[in-house]
Amino acid sequence: MWLELIAMIVAGVGVAGVIMTLRFFTKGKLPGWTVPAAIGAGMIVFSVWNEYSWFPRVTAVLPPEVTVVSAPDETQVWRPWSYLFPIHLRFVAFDGTTLKMAGGDSALRQAEAMVVQRWGKTLRIPMAFDCAKGMQAVLVDGAALAADGTLSAATWQAAPADDPMQKAACKEQ
Repeated sequence: MWLELIAMIVAGVGVAGVIMTLRFFTKGKLPGWTVPAAIGAGMIVFSVWNEYSWFPRVTAVLPPEVTVVSAPDETQVWRPWSYLFPIHLRFVAFDGTTLKMAGGDSALRQAEAMVVQRWGKTLRIPMAFDCAKGMQAVLVDGAALAADGTLSAATWQAAPADDPMQKAACKEQ
């Protein structure tokens, strides 16, 4: 967050430098108020660009085994333009790098879901998947999928037929 604040200030100073140079070469024909106005505009433009480019920048550096399964559009009152151009401030991804088969049964799999937030910590949620039955379970609070395929301290939940997390977990390796 501090780096983004510094970058925003640097953007404002850079725009101010351009306007001051233009004022110098036009021998002061540009009004004096253009410098602080340009600083403010530069900082606002950088901030908006930084927010809107966060999702593409983060997903571009994810390993190929990580699949984004949900990225909800968000709107906010203090960002009225977001009603016209929704923003992505969080997303859920399936981390294929953590995929393990349960015992010898290739239909039973375990992997992690990642909840990535713009201004928060990334959460990693262990999950179990039964690809043959179209079921999944969240493995929290001591829940586990044993090597023999038995699920303890959790219950299987039916996954919708079009569930992207289930599809990502059950696609053939």
